[in-house]
Amino acid sequence: MIKLVQFILRRSLPLFAVLILCNYTSLSQSSFATKIDSLIKTASLRPFNGVIVIAQNGEVKYAKSYGFADIDKKIALTLHAQFVIGSISKQINATLVLQEMEQGHLKLTDPISKYLPEIKEDWKDSVTIYHLLNHTSGIVKIDTLLAFKQGSKFSYSNLGYQLLGKIIEKTSGKTFATLTKELLERCNMSNTTCPDLYKEESKLKYLAKGYDEQANGNLKRVKDIFRYLQSSSVGIPAGGIISTAKDLIKWNQYLHQGKLLTDSSYKMMITSFAIRQHPVWGEVGYGYGLQINQQDSIYEIGHSGLLNGFASVNFYYPATQTSVIVLENISYNTKNIKRAFFFECALRRIVMQSKLLSRVSANN
Repeated sequence: MIKLVQFILRRSLPLFAVLILCNYTSLSQSSFATKIDSLIKTASLRPFNGVIVIAQNGEVKYAKSYGFADIDKKIALTLHAQFVIGSISKQINATLVLQEMEQGHLKLTDPISKYLPEIKEDWKDSVTIYHLLNHTSGIVKIDTLLAFKQGSKFSYSNLGYQLLGKIIEKTSGKTFATLTKELLERCNMSNTTCPDLYKEESKLKYLAKGYDEQANGNLKRVKDIFRYLQSSSVGIPAGGIISTAKDLIKWNQYLHQGKLLTDSSYKMMITSFAIRQHPVWGEVGYGYGLQINQQDSIYEIGHSGLLNGFASVNFYYPATQTSVIVLENISYNTKNIKRAFFFECALRRIVMQSKLLSRVSANN
């Protein structure tokens, strides 16, 4: 069945998009919306199966869903669909860390040995919370030497964010799932959750099924996604939170408009402490769980996520309070990472060239 659907997606993408898309906004005929529609319907590099929501000042400017939440059962995606958001989860984790700092429960200069004394390696006394937040710790595995001296360079680390999750559990006396739940409730994100709060995937009514592209081009369902998130090298604090596109719009409003952190904490979060050579987005700065990009003279804050079964981006443009959220429930072969993020890149270009961000260009 999956092979058949994959064939249909490849050969009949324009018809597929027309039949499945839903939830047009009043601005669907605007220039940027027309370009997005055309992109989704005509691009042949690969099909798009997911949700796109673009909002400005909290007002939705574009919101559509394409494809299936369950390919086997042919259940269409809707804007209510939940997705695993991958590394977008890191900014939620980082916010929790900074809130713990604001409450005096920890300092970013604290060595991790203060909270995780069970680690045996000597580097536990020199690697700090700060190093974990901006991926400059040098940690490869818990029981091995550092790959480089802490703070000397950037190396992306899911393990570092797993350790941050454990640290704030120690400092708060609460589980990471509970801390996340309390934060999300504060943001009125009722459709966002942590898998640890549920025993099984079926408890989440709107969770889209995840599919992973195989070497032969066929799609394979990622079964028991909860067990995968809890046991994989990614880990829930680094990439396992589940959300919707519209909830992520709310997240951007709360985080970037001063509702979750003090001005000084937020400023630290969006300061480029390291440089990342990203295979898709190019050279970007890295703060705490966020990438900072100023290419093309447009200031952009955000992150992408990719794991088995799901791909996502969350970009925020503070000058115009514009959010771009793209969530997919098919992960494409990471050996061609630019193909995996083909639509995300193209959508980003369309938005950056649109009137939505015209004040950004004018101000720069």
